Amino acid sequence: MPFDREEVIKKYQIHEQDRGSAPVQIALLTARINDLRTHFDSHKKDHHSRRGLLKMVGKRRRLQEYLRRTDPERYRELIADLGLRR
Repeated sequence: MPFDREEVIKKYQIHEQDRGSAPVQIALLTARINDLRTHFDSHKKDHHSRRGLLKMVGKRRRLQEYLRRTDPERYRELIADLGLRR
């Protein structure tokens, strides 16, 4: 079942109009990555989508690094809430 984009944005936004801050982007990428994981369980040979998945993982990692540098406290909260390693 696909994730609810608006619900994810509402949960991680910093202020009312926020739709693109680093925490929101990381949460959306995490939701998309988790959604794709179920896709690969049944489509093991879908290498084109796998490349997109790897690009998303790299982008999320760069955003996490940025957030860790700029706002360490929010970074720790986000990582704990999303259940990501590090």
